Amino acid sequence: MPLNRLLTLGVGACAAVALSVPVAAVPASATASHHRSGGSLVLVGGALADDNREIYDEIVRLAGGHGKARIGILTAGAPVPAEDPDAGTPDCNNSVCNGDYYAELFRSYRAADARWIPIDLDRPGAADDPAVVRQIESMTGFFLGGGDQYRYVTTMTRGAAQRDTAALAAIRRKLRGGAVVAGTSAGAQIMAGRDMITGGSTEPGLRDGAKPGYFDDPDVLGYLPRGGFGFFTAGLVDTHFSRRGREARSIRLASDTRHTRVFGLDENTALEVTGVGGRHPSLRVLGQRGVSVLDLRRARVTDHGGVWGIEGVRWSRLTAGDAYLAPRWTVVPAAGKPRVRPEAGPCTATPSEDVFYDYAMVGLVETGLAARTGCVAVGGTSYEKDPRWAARLTRGAGFTAFRGASATTFTDVVVGVRPA
Repeated sequence: MPLNRLLTLGVGACAAVALSVPVAAVPASATASHHRSGGSLVLVGGALADDNREIYDEIVRLAGGHGKARIGILTAGAPVPAEDPDAGTPDCNNSVCNGDYYAELFRSYRAADARWIPIDLDRPGAADDPAVVRQIESMTGFFLGGGDQYRYVTTMTRGAAQRDTAALAAIRRKLRGGAVVAGTSAGAQIMAGRDMITGGSTEPGLRDGAKPGYFDDPDVLGYLPRGGFGFFTAGLVDTHFSRRGREARSIRLASDTRHTRVFGLDENTALEVTGVGGRHPSLRVLGQRGVSVLDLRRARVTDHGGVWGIEGVRWSRLTAGDAYLAPRWTVVPAAGKPRVRPEAGPCTATPSEDVFYDYAMVGLVETGLAARTGCVAVGGTSYEKDPRWAARLTRGAGFTAFRGASATTFTDVVVGVRPA
């Protein structure tokens, strides 16, 4: 896939008492669910590589399996052809060519059928077209491409109340009936519930706080109070998470909107949710990197001469095969991952000077808190200096770490963010 298509625009942020994030032994009910009590979601953090067989095969399986799955492709979040300077070339990145691309890709993963559902800004009435609804009703699964999640709001809901169009209502019925809805970057973000993030850079967002609405200024930390489609409501959602250093912006958004949990999706990595709408939905991680869970139940906002700060956020990160029991706030590491047991000795971790970028915070945990060193606290500062921010990460009372094949699972890292 061309690089510009992988790097989508998705823009989808109490007392400081030690709070352990429980780590459970893997019960049978926490392993991959195959029951069909409701449908399934596959939320990908963006930059989904076309050779990520694990994720594509799982979407096809959840949609009925090889030779049976019928996948409807939605790309309403992408620019329309007239906005794409590369339209008509192999480097195109627009709603039409992206739809054709993903349809061909899913057919290469042995879906029985995969085709574009023609909803985008060029077709303002398509989401209420009976022919489009019939096309949706014939599908067993859906894939939502990246771009700008607010374009999905514009094309697939109506009015300030964000009423369902006929197309969105049909997808909602299919999900309840057992279909899978998958999405990457903006296509994952739009599945969120209330206070869905609409954009914003980390350092300006920390300084100025979250604001309701959609903004042309990419620095403004914006959110939509009514949310996205509301398929996933266990917490706020953010994408391209650790690659773009979005841990702190999600903490600020959650604090300002009074959410207690954030799910941060890394690139080329998915959070799979099965049994959506049922009594016991199951969550597990697929792919290359990780899914972060930020817990703000006992976080405490601090004031530093009129500048915002926060202490006591609990951070856990799940990697491939791990499950998460959302009602119990419990991480379930995949079987066979060896536990990391830090040893006494000097802390050799190097403080980061660009802590909100390119897996820097994850790296501090992996090379410091979860390494065989004596580190009990690590940290770093932001690259931006207006103001400069400091992040401090410490081992909580329930800190544990497990080494996976390509990434480290950890629980109960205590995060504090304040002006440096």
